[in-house]
Amino acid sequence: MSRPQKYLKLGDILRRSEDAVVLQPDISYREITVKLWGKGVILRGIVTGAEIASLRRFVARTGQFDVDYLGYLSRTRGFVELCRRASEGTTNRVRLQEERFLSFEIQLPPLSEQRRVVAQIEELATRIHEARTLRDQAAEETQALLTTARRAIISRYPAKTIALEAACAAIIDNLHSNPRLSETGIPCIRSPDVGFGMLNLEGAQRTDEDEYRRRTVRGEPRAGDIVLVREGGGTGKCAVIEPHQRFSLGQRVMMLRPNTNHILPRFFLHQLLSPLIQDEQIAPLSKGSASPHLNIGALRRFNLKLPSLPVQRQITAELDRLQTAVDALKRLQAETATELDVFLPAILDRAFNGDL
Repeated sequence: MSRPQKYLKLGDILRRSEDAVVLQPDISYREITVKLWGKGVILRGIVTGAEIASLRRFVARTGQFDVDYLGYLSRTRGFVELCRRASEGTTNRVRLQEERFLSFEIQLPPLSEQRRVVAQIEELATRIHEARTLRDQAAEETQALLTTARRAIISRYPAKTIALEAACAAIIDNLHSNPRLSETGIPCIRSPDVGFGMLNLEGAQRTDEDEYRRRTVRGEPRAGDIVLVREGGGTGKCAVIEPHQRFSLGQRVMMLRPNTNHILPRFFLHQLLSPLIQDEQIAPLSKGSASPHLNIGALRRFNLKLPSLPVQRQITAELDRLQTAVDALKRLQAETATELDVFLPAILDRAFNGDL
């Protein structure tokens, strides 16, 4: 039996939010991005107004475009295709054309049918959420295992305690200025591009060669250097630079250049990521602050355990093996997450094709 439908333009049921804020250079803002296929709104990073290349930004609030039936409809392949048809621009600058988008028509069943469809979707979505929660708990336990091992293994061996600056050939801060950006070119990394043990240059902002040279006047990043986030919600994140990685430093990040006569870069990294540094020395400095800030003077005085180089090699090999095992487990967990992620789009397709 066919369900009665009516057609409405999107402009009849949606309107653009004009809620904007004037950016202040010394205030931190949470940047968000929206993922496809019902994966929701996620945090892109925390940046200051000075790092944002505009005077104002629109404000996203809870409940915007999350009106039950329409909220689920917006996650379907058909709706995503509609958005693509209403968009134009180059690969890196695609923009949704609002007038074209709002002119599209969609089918809407009666409210009673909308409620029935939403109820069934939410029941199935709850089951998917429960499975995803179990997977996330396993991922957290896996990471906690590695964190605990870093403290235990590093503390197991005899070592002298030195100031962090004594282990460094150089400590290089960023220029504390906004980069001149280009659509293409050399990555200029910010705190969102640095993870706990890894760099992601794919999503980084870009500069041309002249701006790269200006921003690396204090020292070009080298393989074996360690990038460290010194401000914002990601304070303490760090990663070793790999030989193929070329970039400059944006705001909120800095570099530690290990003195390899005394300390191995990956041993340095494992210790920086351990509770010996993260919990005992960085966290107390960040406590109670909405925008944590790691003072370089304080960083220089951090206590660092320094065993002999042979012992460092032994510790690094042990922790790298554990890291490899943890990474393999995370990949399996990611595969499970991918399988879970395809369930909801499939359910939505069935629901809005009248098969649910």
